[in-house]
Amino acid sequence: MDRATPNLPSRDFDVTSHFFAALGFAETWRDSGWMILRRGDLQLEFFPFADLNPAASSFGSCLRVDDLDGLYAACQSAGVPEKRTGWPRLHPPRVEDWGGRVGALIDPDGTLFRLVQN
Repeated sequence: MDRATPNLPSRDFDVTSHFFAALGFAETWRDSGWMILRRGDLQLEFFPFADLNPAASSFGSCLRVDDLDGLYAACQSAGVPEKRTGWPRLHPPRVEDWGGRVGALIDPDGTLFRLVQN
């Protein structure tokens, strides 16, 4: 099976791990220079970036899932607010011009995750 895994910044592995654990992700690897989190078939990999400015971050990834509503509900249950500014935050799923349903999650480091219904 071929696959790609996003490599994303984390200002603090403890904060990142805690945030994503509330969304159902578990650590599968961690040392001082790398951390891997999994939720089912989703895998996110993080590298340390202590000086990252979340307001200026251009990091992002698409999470293509079979159950967009379930993942979005997990984000809401974890207390991630729906708002237009700041981080972390959620944007509700909507039908895009190309016909797909897409929501968004912005993590504590300002990384944009497009939540895409398969």
